[in-house]
Amino acid sequence: MKLKLRIWRQKNKKDKGGLVDYELDGVSADSSFLEMMDLLNEQLTVEGKEPVAFDHDCREGICGMCSLVVNGVAHGKDREKAKAVTVCQLHMRHFKDFETIIIEPWRSRAFPVLKDLIVDRSAFERIIQSAGFISVNTGSAPDANAVPIPKDDAEISMDAAACIGCGACVAACPNASAMLFTSAKLVHLNSLPQGQVERNKRVWKMIRTMDDEGFGGCTNMGECAAVCPKDISLTFIAKMNKELIKAAFKG
Repeated sequence: MKLKLRIWRQKNKKDKGGLVDYELDGVSADSSFLEMMDLLNEQLTVEGKEPVAFDHDCREGICGMCSLVVNGVAHGKDREKAKAVTVCQLHMRHFKDFETIIIEPWRSRAFPVLKDLIVDRSAFERIIQSAGFISVNTGSAPDANAVPIPKDDAEISMDAAACIGCGACVAACPNASAMLFTSAKLVHLNSLPQGQVERNKRVWKMIRTMDDEGFGGCTNMGECAAVCPKDISLTFIAKMNKELIKAAFKG
């Protein structure tokens, strides 16, 4: 395959940045999107040019580090599946020979570009650090079945825990809202018996931190759930809003 790539290049946070055109030949249709990026960087290195900086780690759809906007879609579009995938799971067979592919970083004030396609997603970490945990006494771990959990609660918590924190929801949302991410992390803990002690404080702290980080508000566009590689449901946002109302009445 021969491709024309338009890739966002930016030296640092202060640099204005812009799209730069590249041509790449000899791309296998069986290769992954990141392998195609590796091939481009090899070509740039041979030419004595600076490679394109992009995030990646597991390359197995687990960590969510491979965060790119491909042709306007967060993580790109897998034409064989009805749901979104991570970029590392996207293969070049979904593109045509001589096609132009536009590759950009996440777009959000809360995710400043560090270099090229790499953005700073530490805002998510600060939301987790604010209250996305359960405080317990140190000691030996209890047996797996020591704390009985209703099946429905366990399933809701597990579904929420599937969120990998990649930030696609923020990149796809017109308002750059982090409601889907925050709600998943909150509902995961608030659905469990272990999370009940700090339940109300958790709601206030996580939502306040989310707002302080500069994320936008949710207007139920649904773009976040449409691109989520782990199918996190919009219902978690409704559950978080319900938790917020309960916390408000309980003070």
